[in-house]
Amino acid sequence: MSAQLADAVSRLSRMRVADVAEVLSVERRVYEMPWTEGNFIDSLAAGYEAFVLRNVPALRDSQTHLLGYFLAMKGVDEMHLLNLSVVPEQQGRGLARLMLDALCASCREQACPQLWLEVRVSNLRAREVYRRYGFVEMGLRRAYYPVLQGPREDALLMSLAVAP
Repeated sequence: MSAQLADAVSRLSRMRVADVAEVLSVERRVYEMPWTEGNFIDSLAAGYEAFVLRNVPALRDSQTHLLGYFLAMKGVDEMHLLNLSVVPEQQGRGLARLMLDALCASCREQACPQLWLEVRVSNLRAREVYRRYGFVEMGLRRAYYPVLQGPREDALLMSLAVAP
């Protein structure tokens, strides 16, 4: 693990209501149809797995910056990844993998051997991240995602068997 990723690990913490404004600013940069403040607040109130990833400042009094976040919902014997995002300027540096590692560790702790997600068919970059991580395509959810204009977009349903 690179020093950058090792530093990032030390800055993974539970998302709090106080984080939502910063999370929303990233969400709006990353997605055409972003989650709303209410979506995040409701997820936190429901007790979903929700974490933020921040940098480790180089100087003692330097400010941290949000690098990414994820939210997942526990079901019966499974976990469902609802949202995983990395700020655009940090994409391609292994941070999504790092957050997936943390989510899989949580799956093991909570006896959830299966991790599920949906991803937009058009989101080739995310699909490749998930495929390289070991997720397999399980099906297609037709007209799953809203779009700004035109017909709704299909989602690929993907699954990962989480080793104990």
